[in-house]
Amino acid sequence: MIALLTYKGILVLIIFTVTLAVAAYSTYAERKVAAFLQDRIGPDRAGPFGLLQPLADGAKFFFKEEIIPNVSNKTLFILGPSLAMLTALMTGVVVPWGNTLWLDGKEYVLQITDLNVGILYVFGVASIGVYGIMVGGWSSNNKFSLIGAIRASAQMISYEISMGLAIIALILMTGTLSLREISLQQAGGVGSDWNLWNVVYQPLGFLIFLVCAFAECNRTPFDLPECETELVGGYHTEYSSMKLGLYLFAEYINMFISSAVISTLYFGGFNFPFMNDLGLSSNWITVIGTGFFFGKIVFFIFFFMWIRWTIPRFRYDQLMNLGWKMMIPLAIFNIALTGLVSLVFK
Repeated sequence: MIALLTYKGILVLIIFTVTLAVAAYSTYAERKVAAFLQDRIGPDRAGPFGLLQPLADGAKFFFKEEIIPNVSNKTLFILGPSLAMLTALMTGVVVPWGNTLWLDGKEYVLQITDLNVGILYVFGVASIGVYGIMVGGWSSNNKFSLIGAIRASAQMISYEISMGLAIIALILMTGTLSLREISLQQAGGVGSDWNLWNVVYQPLGFLIFLVCAFAECNRTPFDLPECETELVGGYHTEYSSMKLGLYLFAEYINMFISSAVISTLYFGGFNFPFMNDLGLSSNWITVIGTGFFFGKIVFFIFFFMWIRWTIPRFRYDQLMNLGWKMMIPLAIFNIALTGLVSLVFK
């Protein structure tokens, strides 16, 4: 029991550290991708190639003057960014980061916990995340912040419905809510064990899930909650110092976890093509699979950034119309189509 707790504790520490590191360097990657797309250089002063820029940004947030408005609700003002950061970090515990390692005859699964309702857990925690934004915007006692918070809650609720319906079609096909089981069902890929990833069978579900992931992470073109042109900064207008840093950091962590969930559900998770044809031991397959998994995550993080610097944001009425009049009907159609195909082909 003690050994199990120690192993789980080490795994939690590793995932926590990796999550924070990826989120920190996502800010660096965001600037470099933007610079590349706009024919600029990007950060290049803090360290070689600007690699120490995230550390400089973190130090800046810690040492900036912290301002809490006199007219704000101080307790809720502090609770908002804390809640956003907490819920962002909680979602990673059910993601299968790799398969199984065998060390000294003992089995070590590279997943903190394998809940048989893992998808529901992710949705539940993600839905709590909206409270961090809502509480922060309302407690600021600033009209721009309140409008941003209301936009965020309406947007996240609207697109969570479509995302949930997209997942229902995937559950109809896989018959499980466990993220690890969904990954294992996609094992093999092309090669001697021909087994295509779920994106081949659920292309429409993947597209709906991807669009909803953009909306859930408040990423352009769905960044209406912090729309600078209208709301100065949206729900975090009154925030400064590390409290603002927590909100911004939570957004990048959500982007990282969303990329991990997309990779798990639709792109094979830790599986990779020809994995059973290499003649390697299971431990090496696991290590290589984990590398492929993080490669898929990096690709989707780049895709988030690529879209941000390519497409302008929607008007708010366009955002709501897309969510309610297009995404939900498409998701319902996808469920009906999946059920029909399942009945025909058993």
